[in-house]
Amino acid sequence: MPFFTADLHLHTVLSACAELEMLPEFIVERAEELGLSLIAVTDHNSSENAAAMMAAAEGTEITVLPGMEVQTREEVHMVCLFDSLEQALTWQGDVYGHLPRLKNKEETFGTQIVLAPDGSPLRKNDRLLLTSTDFTVEEVVQRVRRLEGLCIPAHVDRPAYSIIANLGFIPPDLGLVGAEISQLVGLEEARQRFPQLMDLALVANSDAHRLKDMVRRTTLKMERATVAEIAAALAGEGGRGVWIDGVNSGKVTSSA
Repeated sequence: MPFFTADLHLHTVLSACAELEMLPEFIVERAEELGLSLIAVTDHNSSENAAAMMAAAEGTEITVLPGMEVQTREEVHMVCLFDSLEQALTWQGDVYGHLPRLKNKEETFGTQIVLAPDGSPLRKNDRLLLTSTDFTVEEVVQRVRRLEGLCIPAHVDRPAYSIIANLGFIPPDLGLVGAEISQLVGLEEARQRFPQLMDLALVANSDAHRLKDMVRRTTLKMERATVAEIAAALAGEGGRGVWIDGVNSGKVTSSA
């Protein structure tokens, strides 16, 4: 069973807070330098640059999963991952229908650039994306699951836009199999600070808004680079597994 080195939380120039260097060709080039084999494009509340990212990786050894970092009504960030562009764009339609009808204030938040599939600038997205949808956390998980996607709470150790910081806990009835820790914390420290993470497998992504922030921390052992296989790796099924910085970051059991 192969191993995949992954960074499943990356932003492009569609995210107003990302640097202009976050173009698909440069992201893929940086991923190759780091030895990544699996990455995901997760712009704020949009998947409009997923096609350009996937096209940029064609002919390389890197798999790009289309996704999104959605912001819930509770101001919780959730990484949503899909296998196909069609799934991601269907989810995008749902999200766009549940965002406030406000325009982006470019002078305040930054420019949101939509790229053509060949990576060239196509237009600006003037919709305000750096805001909350009216979906609850539970609704996001349920809707993404219906689309056969995977939801992972983002940067759960951070004091803002985190499911733990904003809700105070991770609701057990969400049926999550994993959570993400940020670059600011290691595996052992995260579990010491947040004991409820013992019940989940953990991944460590970069949440990169500039190229130098991309990291190689998470390794997944699984059959292939698909959402279902990622979920199975997080669940530790059939010999699959997940490691952060070389240390097993699967769910901690009483026998561990």
